[in-house]
Amino acid sequence: MKVAEVIVDVSAYPIDRPFDYLIPEEMQELIEMGCRVKVPFGPRNVLGFVTEIKDTTEVPVDKIKSLSQLLDITPVLTTEMLKLAKWLKTETICYEIDALQVMLPSALRAKYEKQVSLLTDVEQLPILLQPYFQRATKVNYKAFEKDGMLHDLKRAVKDKQLVIENIVKQKGNIKEIRKVKINESIETLQKILGNISKRARKQQQLLQWMMNHVGEVFDLQDILTDTNTSQAVLQAVIEYGGAEFVQEEVYRDPFSKEVKKTISLNLTDEQENALQKITNSIKNRISETFLLHGITGSGKTEVYLQAIEQCLLEGKEAIVLVPEISLTPQMTDRFRSRFGELVAVMHSGLSVGEKYDEWRKIHEGKVKVVVGARSAVFAPFRNVGIFILDEEHESTYKQEDAPRYHARDVAIWRSEYYQCPVILGSATPSLESFARAKKNVYTLLTLKERALKQSLPTVHVVDMRNELKNGNRSMFSESLVEAIRTRLEKKEQMVLFLNRRGYSSFVMCRDCGTVVQCENCDISLTYHRSNEKLKCHYCGYEQRVPKTCPQCQSDHIRYFGTGTQKVEEELTKLFPEAKVLRMDVDTTKTKGSHEEILEAFGKGHADILLGTQMIAKGLDFPNITLVGVLSADTSLHLPDFRSAEKTFQLLTQVSGRAGRHQLPGEVIIQTYTPEHYAIELAKEQQYEPFYEREMWMRHQAGYPPYYYLALVQISHEDIMLASEYAQKTVDFLRSNLSFNVSIIGPTASSISRVQNRYRYQCLIKYKVEPNLIETFIQLIKLYRSDWIKKGILLTVDLNPSSI
Repeated sequence: MKVAEVIVDVSAYPIDRPFDYLIPEEMQELIEMGCRVKVPFGPRNVLGFVTEIKDTTEVPVDKIKSLSQLLDITPVLTTEMLKLAKWLKTETICYEIDALQVMLPSALRAKYEKQVSLLTDVEQLPILLQPYFQRATKVNYKAFEKDGMLHDLKRAVKDKQLVIENIVKQKGNIKEIRKVKINESIETLQKILGNISKRARKQQQLLQWMMNHVGEVFDLQDILTDTNTSQAVLQAVIEYGGAEFVQEEVYRDPFSKEVKKTISLNLTDEQENALQKITNSIKNRISETFLLHGITGSGKTEVYLQAIEQCLLEGKEAIVLVPEISLTPQMTDRFRSRFGELVAVMHSGLSVGEKYDEWRKIHEGKVKVVVGARSAVFAPFRNVGIFILDEEHESTYKQEDAPRYHARDVAIWRSEYYQCPVILGSATPSLESFARAKKNVYTLLTLKERALKQSLPTVHVVDMRNELKNGNRSMFSESLVEAIRTRLEKKEQMVLFLNRRGYSSFVMCRDCGTVVQCENCDISLTYHRSNEKLKCHYCGYEQRVPKTCPQCQSDHIRYFGTGTQKVEEELTKLFPEAKVLRMDVDTTKTKGSHEEILEAFGKGHADILLGTQMIAKGLDFPNITLVGVLSADTSLHLPDFRSAEKTFQLLTQVSGRAGRHQLPGEVIIQTYTPEHYAIELAKEQQYEPFYEREMWMRHQAGYPPYYYLALVQISHEDIMLASEYAQKTVDFLRSNLSFNVSIIGPTASSISRVQNRYRYQCLIKYKVEPNLIETFIQLIKLYRSDWIKKGILLTVDLNPSSI
């Protein structure tokens, strides 16, 4: 008797464990761990993952059910992934099924059909399989299943004679193009030639050409060009049996442009030293986490590239993560120009079909390097030699819904499995990472000089309060206007940064002070000029701009605050000759728009690139000599203990876009609080003094890295119920956790209502708390068995990226 342990695709608390199913006789040699199966569960068949195969079970023989169907005879998840899912389940307190699903492309969660494709000549196949492929090179999988031929099929797949592909319904299919295959028998071709009329010269020429290319497959157009014939001639020869049309699978190409091949650059001493330590770790198979702290422009990317080169020489693979989709085009181009076809890319901007194709390339071992956003950390390589997280301080590496993992933690777990290094790179590392490097938990590597020895840009901080006193009410200080004018005359490029999209941040009545709010959330609506709408950036609610105040009917409705749309309009008024490109969520909605905007800017089609934090990091254009930060205060006054750190990081990163090549750079930061240490130290680009100062503040207030945090959020459509259950949550935690844990709350969240649900939260601070995970599991059990029926939503986030 053989039994499979299956995790079923039902997200519910009592079901979050493996169930035993009997493996039918005919599946016993086919099934492996990591395969997907269909199993009877209650009244229906559901999808499941096989996590274990064993010989015994405690389920009584008359009660145990059998697997209904085996969906994969080659596993989609490796043994490593199954272990990783178990770790994620406890580490992020999620369902195991959620952890398994996050590792697969969405195409594998859809409805799909399988087909078997021929990889060799029919004659090479085992005799029993040959009849299936006499007429076609692709056959539906069900035919083999129906005839009980799966064992032979599995062997042929192992011998690389056949391949099984998932043809995904609705969710993106395998892409095919029509090609022409020349007949494999020269005798047949000679026979046709003998029977053709002597006057059909073109057909004769074509057949003679075919005799030199027996059995080969060509693009239709290539044949017509090579032989200088028309389609009608080819069609006639095909009808005589000289060739046939075949469908050939192609991978969708997520890359829109060609890249030039590049070679390794000469390294500075600092880069050489850093690379040496990393390659040692690769060669000696040591799982070590390096924090590569290099100022902007110090050549961190070149260190990554040469470390990967070393990794490929050792016959291993590399996974590179970047925080933002907008960085991916530039980063991917750099990796592709160095490693060519060995690079796959994974990020949310790809279509479902493209994602599936890229995943298959990785799964089938056709590529060696993956560049992608957060989820690429799960790329199904089997022999990883290095993990790289660029801009490691970014909050986008943390997933906001279940499983709430941090890509850094997953990379470190996988690096221990493969005994290989992790590189965390940043000019402004997160305080947690730098503190770990100071304590030798991570190995610190420092690059203090720019790679081309250029000096850092000159930074000026402009006090906007003085501008107001001098009667300048515009959003541009006099020095910024002057600097822009100079750059336009010199034909140099500039970047203007403002962390707010839309036209203005809120609409207010000057008579009664009413601010127009979203009807589903406790947040003011943002005015978007392009379609004259007010829009909520949380739930997407839109309404027309009111002509009069909804409260007092006054017509003194005015726009306050500034968004990127408004800046664009003002720039056009001030500098009609300047070409401006705007890059924010609104202008980059369509596929490939990030690349188009950056490419246009790189080719010099615009003088000014205006944008939100998308443009703050990773961009490298030689002609940028000015960076303007329109308001450094946007992120400084958020109710979050990380606001000073985020402001410092953003200002340092955005300043680093200027003067990266021959031309010297200048940065102008506009602010109403120039004396704040985050702004003062970002001006000097001094990370260590900022780190010391901020660590002192965190120590005083008892925040990370001195303490760990957990955030519990409770929401309901009825404010009284939300508040009551938030209190119940806190009482439960207080009675189950030790006195060393400090519990703050319950309090209303900073945005207390989103999508018509009232939100309360409590914050847990702790250093060491052995009962923590167990207590949370009990709390979630209570919530799932009882509270959920009353419409309560409860989430637990360990180490939240913001509170």
